Amino acid sequence: MSHLPTLISDLALILITAGVTTILFKWLKQPVVLGYIVAGFLISPHFVLLPSVADVANVSTWAEIGIIFLLFALGLEFSFKKLMAVGGTAGIATMINLLSMIAVGFLIGQLMGWSTMECIFLGGMISMSSTTIIIKAFNDMGLQKEKFANIVFGMLIVEDLAAIVMMVLFSTIAVGNHFEGAALFESVVKLLFFVVIWFVVGIYLIPTLLKKMQKFLSDETLLILVCGLCFGMVIFADNVGFSAALGAFIMGSILAESHEARRIEHLVEPLKNLFGAVFFVSVGMMIVPQVIVDYIIPILILTATVLVGRVIFATLGVLASGQGLKVALQSGFSLAQIGEFSFIIATLGMQLGVISDFIYPIIVAVSVITTFTTPYFIKLSTPIYNWIDRKLPANWMKLRQGYSENKQSNAKGESRWKRVLRATLVSVTIYFILGLAVFLLSSQFIIPWVTMKMPTTFGRILAAFITISLMTPFIAGIFTHRKSIRPDIYYLWKDKNFNKGILLSLSLLRLSLAIILILFVLIPLFSEATGVLLVISSFVLITILMIEGFRKRPARMEAIFFANLNSKDIVVKEIKEELFRFEIRAGSPFIDRSVKELDIRNRTGCTVINIEREGRPVEHFSRKMKIKQGDVLDVHGDVGELKYLETFLEQK
Repeated sequence: MSHLPTLISDLALILITAGVTTILFKWLKQPVVLGYIVAGFLISPHFVLLPSVADVANVSTWAEIGIIFLLFALGLEFSFKKLMAVGGTAGIATMINLLSMIAVGFLIGQLMGWSTMECIFLGGMISMSSTTIIIKAFNDMGLQKEKFANIVFGMLIVEDLAAIVMMVLFSTIAVGNHFEGAALFESVVKLLFFVVIWFVVGIYLIPTLLKKMQKFLSDETLLILVCGLCFGMVIFADNVGFSAALGAFIMGSILAESHEARRIEHLVEPLKNLFGAVFFVSVGMMIVPQVIVDYIIPILILTATVLVGRVIFATLGVLASGQGLKVALQSGFSLAQIGEFSFIIATLGMQLGVISDFIYPIIVAVSVITTFTTPYFIKLSTPIYNWIDRKLPANWMKLRQGYSENKQSNAKGESRWKRVLRATLVSVTIYFILGLAVFLLSSQFIIPWVTMKMPTTFGRILAAFITISLMTPFIAGIFTHRKSIRPDIYYLWKDKNFNKGILLSLSLLRLSLAIILILFVLIPLFSEATGVLLVISSFVLITILMIEGFRKRPARMEAIFFANLNSKDIVVKEIKEELFRFEIRAGSPFIDRSVKELDIRNRTGCTVINIEREGRPVEHFSRKMKIKQGDVLDVHGDVGELKYLETFLEQK
């Protein structure tokens, strides 16, 4: 008789136990995630009444895959455009919450008699919320599309990015017993560099390729392709020193801007649920009753600190960013837990030998307790707001609504200088980073290969020519003014002589950065002719700017990029949740009337996407097209709108 691998028996035990407990928790009307954690404790070595998982290492691997899929699914739901929309709010709120919790954690550690390094790491651990727990809680409670949920997601992303910087900072302090600003600055620059590359290149390439391959993408092929892209980005992120979770999130955010986003979401959902369940079960397996008994006082103190401190500081942070009281309280109560990044920071401290072994199980216990309380805290936020709202004076409207609600952000009202400076700096920064990325890739692969095959001066010239040719769109892009600000530049130039000096300074900045990119390529290859290289770089730059194809290339690239970035908006505005089909039968008053004439969208909220005539979709559908007998209307809308449309049709 063959012997099954331990992995299969462990997986069977995990899924059966998780299935039973989740059914029980559903029956009790409790959050499913709590059922997973209870299931994890029941099959852990610490609970002797049931069989235990034999190989914990295998479960940890599956749990890591669960984190990847959970973050990938989050990226699919929370695109870069959403992040930019809440970026200011999320950044301000997270910094207030993060710095406050680090300070509180440090003070609590000092009061408990822990060492300075243990206090620093403790502050970092309790400043990190659990992305996976919050995602699961929001999904279970149907809150993903709420305004405060978007803000919370933005804060979680900023927290994850800050955690990477924090880990570098803590490592330098732990190793050298002092703050090393150069290492921190390098980490921040590296992070910004790769995020820009991932965002710009990903949005430019991946949705475009998916469009071109659309007719070949069956559900099976698309699922395999997107999973491959997800894990490929995870490997890349890990190799450049970032977390696997961040890589998965970035790829999800990129795919969220494609036309296939909803289809991908639907295909990935079962994988997310399966592996996500294993992750939450693994969290429950880390509950050690004896540790809870031995360190019950520190656990209770830290649990209370997390529950109270994070609610207060997160709420104050969201209020400070300009949001209303209700949104701020909902956000603050949602963030009252610690999670996976806390474990990573604790592991780092143990590896560096600066924190004691007992701290890790304490943090796990606090995480498990706060995970249990998370759904209840989210539910509690609304009654707490209602109670506070009744106590507030009637004239405190700004606190209720938030000052950002009253701001009118109108592009026409912005000063010309503000528009010009913002567009110029963003454009120049992105093109410079892209050009630098091409140079770094070439210096790793193209230049060594060419110079190895041709170890002569001609080989170095060829390597430089290939590299600069690949960089030309970005070098030209540094000099290209976006059409939207050209009238402003013309007006400012004509308005005052003082303006001319600033505009010339901006042009000089563009010139300097373009020449620097070219020198990056030439100096390592021709170090013996450094004095002449500045002249050569200037000549190369003039040549690039004189060739019309190079000048137009940035505009074409931007057009593709923004088409991909905005394409989902068009779909989202028209596709709500469900597709229904309505047949136009004989005698219908809709016959020989156009969709535009019937004004279905304004009357019902639904949108007619296409018309099927004689068994096939019509080509070049237009709202002015007349409806014929037997036509089938493909209509998108939410459930309420579709029911209203059905009533509207019956009335007609």
